[in-house]
Amino acid sequence: MKLTVTIEWTKGSRERWEWRRGEFVYKREDVVAPVNYGFLPGLINPADGEEVDAVVLGPPLKAKTQVKAWLRGLLWLADGDHKLVLSPDGGNYNEDGAALLAWFEPERRARLEGADAAREWLERLSSA
Repeated sequence: MKLTVTIEWTKGSRERWEWRRGEFVYKREDVVAPVNYGFLPGLINPADGEEVDAVVLGPPLKAKTQVKAWLRGLLWLADGDHKLVLSPDGGNYNEDGAALLAWFEPERRARLEGADAAREWLERLSSA
């Protein structure tokens, strides 16, 4: 399954953007992003009432662009603020996955689940 992600934070960059009221707004300089970070336009996560977050593994992608990428899994977080994990191709991104897990505070108990778990989570969102 391919999904469209809007990139807010480029892998390797400290510059973080945010999509607010239909436009990009510079949020702040932050820690270096270990993956490309963005959101799925129009799909709301009930955990925070905002659009579903997604990470795109692989090479850096420019902030403020949209990319179609394959659904690879689900980043499960204890607080329910799950994020979809995608990749633009079939590459092996184990290093990105390890960096992604290390990025979250231990109390959030981040873990990666496969594509089946991600599809099930999406189905629950769509039926809610």
